[in-house]
Amino acid sequence: MTERQRLGRGNAMMSIGLLMLASLVAITLFGTLIAPYNPSETSADSLAGPTAAHWLGTDSIGRDLLSRLIVGGRTTLLITFVAVTLAVCCGLVLGLFCGYVGGLADQVVMRILDVVFAFPVFLLAIAVVAALGPSVPNLILTIAIVYTPRLARVVRGPVLSVKRWDHVEAARSVGVSEFNIATRHVLPLIVSPVLVETSLTLAQTIFTITALSFLGLGPPPPDPNWGAMLSEARQFMELAPLAVIGPAAAIVFATLTFIVLANGLRERLDVASR
Repeated sequence: MTERQRLGRGNAMMSIGLLMLASLVAITLFGTLIAPYNPSETSADSLAGPTAAHWLGTDSIGRDLLSRLIVGGRTTLLITFVAVTLAVCCGLVLGLFCGYVGGLADQVVMRILDVVFAFPVFLLAIAVVAALGPSVPNLILTIAIVYTPRLARVVRGPVLSVKRWDHVEAARSVGVSEFNIATRHVLPLIVSPVLVETSLTLAQTIFTITALSFLGLGPPPPDPNWGAMLSEARQFMELAPLAVIGPAAAIVFATLTFIVLANGLRERLDVASR
């Protein structure tokens, strides 16, 4: 495949990913305005099928499934965006510091991160949330702790190479401070792998959050979220299949959004770097 073809494929995938991302951002920002009903409002019409009033039907206590799906997506996506943003910031600082400074400080910090990195992501997340307690701030902190080591490694690797490039040595020789060299001459050159890894981390974080919520370790009731909706609906799958299909499809769509975006970014940035 030629570079022109790869660039075209990358642009197409990025366009699709950005359109999907725009829909997720709209749900995140305007979820409570879009939802047709109060997601916590109950009625006597429980486990009802799709109707003109309730497009996806109702759950076991008569709450509108479409409203809970929209507002639950807002909760899940807000936690995802905030947690990954925190993880990226911490990973950038640690990775840039370790890669640029090197020496003993690099070895100490990376060995500490290796200890965290050695545990399976989901098991570590369960342990941290169980220790801190299920709440939105604790869930955000857990995701940041779990994914920071991975992002720090992604940043550190390119920094080790870029800091030896000629233009960095030239800046150092004319008296530019080390801080300015790191932030103005090194950091801009490692943006590409960070963007791709951030997109993949967003996809993985959605699965992690929904899985924790499914186990009862997510945001506490009455706020809905996709994982908790799946957990509540599993015992009524035969009576109300849309109660399971709705949140499951939303989770797949959100995850696929960031995977498509990451692949598009990788194709485009690879061609650009060459």
